[in-house]
Amino acid sequence: MAFQETFKALSDPTRRAILDLLKKGSKTAGEIGSQFDMTGATVSHHLSVLKEAGLISDERRGKYIYYELDLSILDEITGWIAGLKGDSQNEK
Repeated sequence: MAFQETFKALSDPTRRAILDLLKKGSKTAGEIGSQFDMTGATVSHHLSVLKEAGLISDERRGKYIYYELDLSILDEITGWIAGLKGDSQNEK
């Protein structure tokens, strides 16, 4: 499993804030950008990093692209971490 991109994406506070916004449902880049004091290009960059990391997905609806959480990678990570915890407890 390659979690490097996911952990890198999660290390940025702005990207974590974007994920918090998307917990409430899908949003367009404009709706996301309106919550931050940054350029559209910067918002787009953050969205690209999150998408590359498998944390969000996008869907075109008419003339807008909507972004939403994709929890599958987080499920993989939590399963991996739980496996580590379980292995260390078995050694005690």
